[in-house]
Amino acid sequence: MRLFLFLMAMVLPAADRVDWIWSAGHVITMDPARRVIADGAVAVKGERIVAVGTRAEIDARYKAAKRIDRHQAVIAPGLIDTHTHAPMSLFRGLADDRRLQEWLEKFIFPAEAKNVDAEFVRWGTRLACLEMVLSGTTTYTDMYYFEEVIAEETKAAGLRGVLGQTIIGFPVPDAKTPQEGLARAERFIQRFQNDPLIVPAPAPHAVYTTPDEILRGARALANKYRVPMLIHLSETRRENEESLAKRGMTPTQLLESLGALEGRTLGAHGVWLDDGDLAILRRRGTGLAHCPSSNSKLASGVARVPHILNFGIAMGLGTDGFAGSNNDANLFEEMDLAAKMQKVSTLNPELLPARQALEMATVLGARALGMEKEIGSLEAGKRADLILVRADAAHALPMYNVVSQMVYALKGHDVNDVMVNGKMVVRERNVLTLDAVKVLAKAREYREKVARSVGLQ
Repeated sequence: MRLFLFLMAMVLPAADRVDWIWSAGHVITMDPARRVIADGAVAVKGERIVAVGTRAEIDARYKAAKRIDRHQAVIAPGLIDTHTHAPMSLFRGLADDRRLQEWLEKFIFPAEAKNVDAEFVRWGTRLACLEMVLSGTTTYTDMYYFEEVIAEETKAAGLRGVLGQTIIGFPVPDAKTPQEGLARAERFIQRFQNDPLIVPAPAPHAVYTTPDEILRGARALANKYRVPMLIHLSETRRENEESLAKRGMTPTQLLESLGALEGRTLGAHGVWLDDGDLAILRRRGTGLAHCPSSNSKLASGVARVPHILNFGIAMGLGTDGFAGSNNDANLFEEMDLAAKMQKVSTLNPELLPARQALEMATVLGARALGMEKEIGSLEAGKRADLILVRADAAHALPMYNVVSQMVYALKGHDVNDVMVNGKMVVRERNVLTLDAVKVLAKAREYREKVARSVGLQ
């Protein structure tokens, strides 16, 4: 018998060694064929996926140092948040149920002036990363101040970030002038250029808050270092109407006239884009971030998402800020709401089906960021950013269509395991890279400080 086993070992090819094999009842690949593999598995070596297939196929070819096996679960690409303001988690619920301009000018800008410094940003980012990774977000896109601190904490938490140093036309916590903000953005980009987890970017706030020369400067800076530029774009009717009244152009037309769209750009919201704007954005290859919770909570309107997608423009999903425009960072909620808002606003239940909503949270989000070759789907050669979502609770059963179940039934708290860039970040609902007890305690401390500063106590 021993001789037989020895001879068989000599004849059969040796299994390739990998670091991890994940297997589950279903694997949602989001590859070009949009395959869903029953009884599937993913093999990971180093930072990258080496193979995706059935469990039998993967086990026949690979031997793993470590495994995760859960039959009643779904493996999917890590979710991609294309717009948020992470440190604002410490302002969560500070001023709800107000219009955007009132919310910004009377509450958020004053609260930021009194509270935001590097330490506030550090702890706010930790709180945001804790929340995001526990609901399956592996890549997020940020616009805020002290972005170098956000990058440090994002890396420490093990997440991937497209992080934009905000530049704005009035004094803010980390820059007294927009010129100083632009210089700060350049130093930030230089420091984190070519980082495996961080994509640094300049982030002029919006056309109504940023001088023209700074918009041009941000574009030049992005192009110089081959990074994206992030900006809020046509979020509200007021923004569009004031731009037309003062400049005779929509915000998109204004950016185009300044040459500010001549390079990789991610515009957040896009609620009030007209077809002329969309033609410009398509020609420039601009990506967009759709933020359904924020747009509905602030009554900004309903973006024409199916129309935008049919235009050939990549549009991902964003959660926006925690301080009143959304209040949480759960992309499962955004997928569900994105689909339902289109249906109810058009009285057409066939618009934005579950498949498209999931695409927006994965492959389309990656494309909007210009990162589709690295993340957004489970394919050999791509970065190993993947999540395992349990499907054994009452709200998850029975399962007839796994993609529909992901969008309409499963929840952020069903996420059980998370890997980013080949490293485990969450295991059995435990975050391995953050001290959750300490982060939550610090959030409570900041609540008292912020409340006193704005007269809530």
